[in-house]
Amino acid sequence: MKIKVLKLIDGSIGRAFVRFIPIFPENTLNRIEKILIIRPGGIGDAVLLLPAIQALREKFGDSRIDVLCEKRNGKIFGLSGGIDNVYLYDRGLDLFRCLKNRYDVVIDTEQWHRLSAVIAYLTGAAMRIGFATNERERLFTHKVAYSHKEYEVYSFLRLIEPPAGHVPGFKTEVPFITAPDELLSVRLRTDMGKDKKVIAVFPGASVVERRWGGDRFGKVARAFQDKGYRIVILGSRADGEAAEIIKRHAPGCVDLTGKTGLAEVAAVLRHSRVLLSADSGLMHIAYAVGTPTVSLFGAGIEEKWAPRGKRHMVLSKHVPCSPCTKFGYTPSCTRNMACLQSLEADEVIEAVGKTLGWE
Repeated sequence: MKIKVLKLIDGSIGRAFVRFIPIFPENTLNRIEKILIIRPGGIGDAVLLLPAIQALREKFGDSRIDVLCEKRNGKIFGLSGGIDNVYLYDRGLDLFRCLKNRYDVVIDTEQWHRLSAVIAYLTGAAMRIGFATNERERLFTHKVAYSHKEYEVYSFLRLIEPPAGHVPGFKTEVPFITAPDELLSVRLRTDMGKDKKVIAVFPGASVVERRWGGDRFGKVARAFQDKGYRIVILGSRADGEAAEIIKRHAPGCVDLTGKTGLAEVAAVLRHSRVLLSADSGLMHIAYAVGTPTVSLFGAGIEEKWAPRGKRHMVLSKHVPCSPCTKFGYTPSCTRNMACLQSLEADEVIEAVGKTLGWE
């Protein structure tokens, strides 16, 4: 509900504010000592932003790098080095504490909504960078084009070209999140077993149009449980109902829904042979820690969001009406989610089997 309200405010007040706010003369940029990165949104965007932050740290080793984000994605930035302070704009007075700092460079990584551009402008930074996707661009000193056909990691890397002087490279096969064994509790290590034949399953999704269904995930889980694999179900409390359905098919599953934080989830994924998931934030975490993925795409744009590299498989039926999600908005489906529902369990079982065979 809170997210919907923010989007409504952004579309009305935010649009008017961006169009009519007076643009004052720019400050002079002498040195880059303080950098602020703004990242609203969910887990996936935050994960795919980390390579750009790491590249900034390599370029500006002595500079202060802060992040302004939300509670729901803030924990991601704790999984990566190179960040000095994380401010949560939806918690207490964090936004005002952030705005009190005098930043030299502000990078707004939001793709569409306008309020983050307003915040970037209000910092008074001499260099303000953001995507030129609508009228928000008038608040930036450096405007960057955005394409739905470009993998999001590369889009974020292009945002740091103005201060860095070049677009850094990105190695698709190299993990960029560290999840040490110490993050796993003794209970989790026992639950996962010592044989390391773990398959992680995440049945959830932020929108209903991306949910494949507990019964289908359950059939896949049972197939690999019968082959001696330990199935670990990940997710929040909201995914508990889907987890119960999966366990009816495969009673031996380890159900971690609602029982782990993001750091533990990252460690579980690093110890898994593969993650089976719809287009989701956990899919991006698995990719970031180096775990192979089998991802189910329908509403989402593969070119933009699917993991890159040889160890990742994307399943999509490419029905005529998909993909339908753009700039974080997925319209209500009137076709019974044919893009996902036409994917059969046997097809997914085959894909997971192939991925396991690659190791």
